[in-house]
Amino acid sequence: MDNQTPHKRRIHYSGTHPKRFEEKYKELNPEKYAQEVEHVKSRGATPAGMHISIMVEEILDFLQIQPGQVGLDATLGYGGHTGHMLEKLQGRGHIYALDVDPIESAKTKKRLEDRGFGPEILTVCLENFANIDKIAQQAGRKFDFVLADLGVSSMQIDNPERGFSYKVDGPLDLRLNPETGTSAAQRILEVTPEEFEGMLIENSDEPYAHEITQAVMRCRDQGKPIETTTQLRLLIEEALSFLPQKERKQEIKKSCQRTFQALRIDINCEFEVLYDFLEKLPQVLAPNGRAAILTFHSGEDRMVKQAFKRFQKEGIYSDVARDVIRPSSEECFRNSRAKSTKMRWAIRSDMEL
Repeated sequence: MDNQTPHKRRIHYSGTHPKRFEEKYKELNPEKYAQEVEHVKSRGATPAGMHISIMVEEILDFLQIQPGQVGLDATLGYGGHTGHMLEKLQGRGHIYALDVDPIESAKTKKRLEDRGFGPEILTVCLENFANIDKIAQQAGRKFDFVLADLGVSSMQIDNPERGFSYKVDGPLDLRLNPETGTSAAQRILEVTPEEFEGMLIENSDEPYAHEITQAVMRCRDQGKPIETTTQLRLLIEEALSFLPQKERKQEIKKSCQRTFQALRIDINCEFEVLYDFLEKLPQVLAPNGRAAILTFHSGEDRMVKQAFKRFQKEGIYSDVARDVIRPSSEECFRNSRAKSTKMRWAIRSDMEL
C-alpha cells in the first residue's frame, strides 16, 4: 500500500467557468466529455487543447481519395484532416503524416491508433515537411495525394507554455519544436533593430513596425530581457499609445497578432521551409497526383500561387486553382479561426522530371 501512487485531485477553479488552460479539464479530455466539447463548438469557439479541421469537405472533394492509394499529410497537427483521409482509404492504402512537434504528434498518433488507424495504414514521422523527398524515398513510391495545412494548430496556440498567444501569459517561445532551435525571447536579444523591423514588415505587413521596434529595442537596451508573452504585449501597447483612444484597442490587438506571427515565422524559418516544400512537391507527386494547400496569410498564399503558376507554365502541373477557395460563411461562424483560410490546389501532369 505504501508504494501506491497518491490520488491527485483535479484543479478546482473559482466561478462558473474555468479561465486558465490547466483548469479546462473537460475540454482537454474530449473523448470523456463530448457533451461539453460540443457545447463549446456550438458557440463558434475551439475547445481547449483541440483543433477543428478547416475546409474538410472542400479538401476531400478535390483530392478524390480512392482505396488503395498512398498519400501524404505534410502537417499532421491534431490529425483531423488525416483521420478523414484515412476513412476514404477504407482500410486499403497508406498515409504518411509529418509533424515537427514531438509533444502533439505523439498525442495525435495515439488518438488515431485508438480509432483503428495503426501502423499498417498510417506512418507518423517526426519530420519537417521541407523534407518530403526523404519521406517519398521511405515510402518507396510517389504520392497520389498531398495535403499541407500551414496554420498553427489550436493546441499550440491555446497552451500558454508554448508562448504562441499574446492573450495569456507564458514564456515567449513560439518554437514549433520546443526541443530545438532558438526561442523568440532569445531571438529578440540577438536581432538588430533593422532586422527586427524588416521581420515585422516582411512576415506580417505590420504598419507600425518602426514604432514597435523602437519600443522593443529601448527595453532591451535598458537591460530588460523580454521573456514573456505579456511583456511583449505591453511593449506593443506602449508603442501604439499615440493612437486615438477610439481605435487604439483594435489596432493593438491586430499588431499583437502580426508581431507574434512575424516572430513565429522567423524562428521556425517558415518561409524557407515552405519554399523547399513547394520546390520538391512535383518530385513526390505521382502522375495525375493531386495537392491541396491551406494558407493563412498573404505571404504564404503568394508563394504557393507563384510556385503553382510557374510549374504549370513549365508543364509540370496540368492544372492549378485559378482563384483561392475560401471556407463557407457557415464554417467561419462555427470556427472563427477559419476566417483567414485560403485553399489552392494543383494537379501533377504526366511529365517526367
